[in-house]
Amino acid sequence: MRIAGAPISWGVCEVPGWGHQMTPERVLAEMRDAGLAATEFGPDGFLPAGPAERAALLAAYGLGAVGGFVPVVLHDRGHDPLPDVERALAGFGDARTLVLAAATGLHGYDGRPALTDDGWRTLLTNLDRIAAYASDHGRYATLHPHVGTVVEGPEEVDRVLAGSRIPLCLDTGHLLIGGTDPLALARSAAGRVAHVHLKDVDAELAGRVRAGELTYTEAVRAGVYRPLGLGDIDIAGIVGALDAAGYAGWYVLEQDTVLGAEPAPGAGPLGDVLSSVEFMAGVAA
Repeated sequence: MRIAGAPISWGVCEVPGWGHQMTPERVLAEMRDAGLAATEFGPDGFLPAGPAERAALLAAYGLGAVGGFVPVVLHDRGHDPLPDVERALAGFGDARTLVLAAATGLHGYDGRPALTDDGWRTLLTNLDRIAAYASDHGRYATLHPHVGTVVEGPEEVDRVLAGSRIPLCLDTGHLLIGGTDPLALARSAAGRVAHVHLKDVDAELAGRVRAGELTYTEAVRAGVYRPLGLGDIDIAGIVGALDAAGYAGWYVLEQDTVLGAEPAPGAGPLGDVLSSVEFMAGVAA
């Protein structure tokens, strides 16, 4: 079982004003100390832009590179997303996993437009274009259904599965908050899953996001994401369903968090990450 981390578990996020941003040196050291094998890159500017410099920094902490999360506007006929993808992949080096999100074009994840039929046609066409481009360059693209993007809820996930060939990044937390049962999706569409983000979720807070009582950011601040095994998602069942279907990709631990200040040494997000690593060791056993 290949278990990786992501800087968002340490509060490092691409959204302006998200919260305190920890340094790469501390985040990578804590990933190493937690026993993680690799990491996703995090937002632009977190790691060096050049692939050789990125690889050298990660290697200094004993970490491999999984790939990166790249939010791109895909539904606007007047915007070609391929140059954005090309720029992102230029820094990937040996990392292979492109994790796309169908960005709205707005800042943050607390509001989104509904797509027209033309917007859907454009999005689906662009997904297949990007998947083919990534494959031609030795990488694979996945689409990440994500709260606050134009592919969030179950009807939108189904439309992507039916109307494109791109594989999915199965993010257990964003799927549940958006209204999709991640275990049911893992069982019904395992063959389309090429990458996994593991989150556990407080279902009551997730329901308040769906009901419009909380924004996504407010829910993250309130603790909607829980260490694996301490929330309401059947993480072990999802891993079992994917493994039974032959999934051989990464399991990336993600508990999105917002920090108000630099944690004291040994404090902060590391405790939740260690708890999740211990849970996954039990699942693997």
